[in-house]
Amino acid sequence: MDVPSTKHILTNCLIVSVISTIVIAQIPQRYSLPPNVCTLKETCHECIQTPSCSWCFDPDYINSPRCFQPSTSLQPNALCPEEYVFNPDNVLSVIENLTLSETGGIYAGSGSIEESGSGTFSGSVNSGSGGIPEVPKRIVQVSPQRLHLKLRARQSDRFTMSYKQAQDYPLDLYYLMDLSSSMHDDKENLSKLGNKLVLTMKNLTSDFRLGFGSFVDKVVMPYVSTLKQKLQHPCEICVAPYGFRHHMSLSINTHNFSTEVDRAQVSGNLDAPEGGFDAIMQAVVCPEIGWRLQARRLLVFSTDASFHYAGDGKLGGIVKPNDGECHMDNNGYYSQSIYQDYPSIEQINLSIRKKSINAIFAVTNSTISIYRELAKSIEGASVGVLEGDSSNIVDLIVEQYKKISSTVSLKHNASSAVSLKFFSSCLNPDGILLNTNECSGLRVVGDTVDFKVEIEVLKCPKNPKDHFQTIQIRPVGINETLIIDLEMLCECPCEKNGQRNSPRCSSAGTYKCGVCDCNPGAFGTKCECHTGGDIRNVTMNCINPNTTVECSGRGDCVCGHCVCRERPNKLEMITGKFCECDNFSCERHNGKLCSDHGECICGKCQCNPGWKGSNCACQDSTDSCKPATLKGDTLCSGAGTCECGVCVCNVTDNGRFTGKFCEKCPTCGDRCLEFKDCVRCQQYKTGPLKGNECGSNCTLFIPVPAKEPVVANEENGEVLCHYEDEEGCRFNFIYFYDEKQVLVVKAQEQRDCPPTVHIPAIILGVIAAVVLIGLAILLLWKLLTTIHDRREFARFEKEKMMAKWDTINGENPIYKQATSTFKNPTYSGKGNPCAQKRDFTYTVSILNYLDQSSVD
Repeated sequence: MDVPSTKHILTNCLIVSVISTIVIAQIPQRYSLPPNVCTLKETCHECIQTPSCSWCFDPDYINSPRCFQPSTSLQPNALCPEEYVFNPDNVLSVIENLTLSETGGIYAGSGSIEESGSGTFSGSVNSGSGGIPEVPKRIVQVSPQRLHLKLRARQSDRFTMSYKQAQDYPLDLYYLMDLSSSMHDDKENLSKLGNKLVLTMKNLTSDFRLGFGSFVDKVVMPYVSTLKQKLQHPCEICVAPYGFRHHMSLSINTHNFSTEVDRAQVSGNLDAPEGGFDAIMQAVVCPEIGWRLQARRLLVFSTDASFHYAGDGKLGGIVKPNDGECHMDNNGYYSQSIYQDYPSIEQINLSIRKKSINAIFAVTNSTISIYRELAKSIEGASVGVLEGDSSNIVDLIVEQYKKISSTVSLKHNASSAVSLKFFSSCLNPDGILLNTNECSGLRVVGDTVDFKVEIEVLKCPKNPKDHFQTIQIRPVGINETLIIDLEMLCECPCEKNGQRNSPRCSSAGTYKCGVCDCNPGAFGTKCECHTGGDIRNVTMNCINPNTTVECSGRGDCVCGHCVCRERPNKLEMITGKFCECDNFSCERHNGKLCSDHGECICGKCQCNPGWKGSNCACQDSTDSCKPATLKGDTLCSGAGTCECGVCVCNVTDNGRFTGKFCEKCPTCGDRCLEFKDCVRCQQYKTGPLKGNECGSNCTLFIPVPAKEPVVANEENGEVLCHYEDEEGCRFNFIYFYDEKQVLVVKAQEQRDCPPTVHIPAIILGVIAAVVLIGLAILLLWKLLTTIHDRREFARFEKEKMMAKWDTINGENPIYKQATSTFKNPTYSGKGNPCAQKRDFTYTVSILNYLDQSSVD
């Protein structure tokens, strides 16, 4: 049989861990709170707004809190029949779940399809062949489409939402161009590149529509010159300025695009920023543009300048805010340009988000940073760098379109009372779920992305009308949504149909959900109490100053006095002015209240004599922490503390002490060093411990004298210790624990000390020896030199006697006269080959020479 590899085992463990995490996360949060949280809730709606709590609306239910936690093993609601328990569960129902589309539908004709208020198709539909209208097939890229969810407060539920981009999904592209004079060459290039743009986009989707619009700025000072001739011709090639003009609606007749761009004329203005925001607003909201219901919508905004926004209109005396509506005349011009201010960035973002439009800002390098910041505030917007003459506009649009279509990002419109979280592994089906609402890297068609959506009601809105909300989750730039009809379970049905002035409420209150809602002036569990003043002055008598709950949540305030509730167990009682005390909630030990060694009084154990601790489980005496034969007050062998009559041994860097009295330390070194000083002071009266110090510090043992301590039994734990003190004396001792766990130390009777040494005598002896040795060396040297001199003198005398040279001539045979040799270079033989070399050697006696010199 094959043994699984370590990598395979780790992979399986990781998969199991991930699955366990997901399963746990999907379990409703019903069993996370302690039961006392539920018992503090006094009304049904407060009870069910607390996770895991249930409400009992039985009219005869008494002596127990009506709000309880049924998941606990302790059942305070055992007296509540099941038919009177209200514990609503989360319910998720699928209303509409159409299959995701593989391909898109092609709209016939040039008519537009717009969304109506109900989300259905409306608008003009052209007829196909034979005069039969061609109705576009519905494209489904989001599944499911509608859910109904009943959800309790502070609880969550999960479901799966899928997105898949259909093949040949319709595409609407509206090109909005700045036609100020600086964009003249850009317009010419766009006119030339129009056909290329159409062909390129149709390679991405066969259902493609194209439209065109232009803008300049508001025709008022200081944006444009108001001189008559400047209003007609701001420049030589310019036409009259305008705010926004719609030239061509979205159409399948895309070959008309180049014609319309070529017909459009540039204009001029004075300041650098342009009125592009007016144009964007009209291009987004006006139905004349022809945006289709089911199509990816692209708004390409091309300019080389910055923009005016809300507030700038005051410079031209325009103070009326932009209303975000369509104001387009029959000629396609924006009619409110000089009457309404520019829209704000948030207005632009809201309109684009509502229409599910992706804005592409194609701007020059000089303004790229401005529009990148703008794109951060507009949902689904992107930015591309436009060449100075717009020569790269086709590539820019294709690049941005692919970037937009390869990413899916989910947005929702839930209120602050609802939390939505998205989890997905994107295109990795075996990957770990990540907390993200965006996945990228999708191909144009075919890829399916699943999102786990977690929805939670954080709190119940105060207005009951807000308990019903419609939440939309949609991919950015796609006009398809998942609609969630959310019903927050914040109220109890029995609270809506209460019985007014019910006899159960002393005819002074409304009976609902088993409790009384008293009329003004009445209070009490059954509205039996009345007061002519403020009821709070009476109920305050039932509230402990240390809390804010009436009768500590364990009783009922009856006419200003707490009536404590009875317990099912008659031996258990709740007492106190504010029902703050009881005799059953004290600490337990081994399941016994106060360890059966005390009495539970007001939640605290009062221990019997001889016992202590919060649960009376500890003995008061410490005698059990030391052997009966141990001397002094040292507990646990000095290596632990006595807690509840039991030794808790210390853990040191060297090891851990064990044993009933912490007398052992298997992992420690020996205790020789610990016992050494006590052995010295007790046995030999030496060492650092003197007098009383020895008696107070050495209480663990009294050494037993032994002539020669040896280890007799190593299995008994006997340890032999060897030491040498500062006097050079050696001593041995052994220690062990006898059968009664009493420490026994056997010490050597007498120390082994070296003999006494007379240091002064040794020093004097050494000095004398050094002196004597020095004198002996001097005498020996004198003797040797005398003998050597006598020998040399005797040799001299002998040689003198043996001398035999000629004394007559007076010459010493040992002496040799000095000689000099000279060569005559004249007679070297050069120039006369027949001549023989002649060397003349002259020997001159230096003594004769000296004699002759002296004579001369």
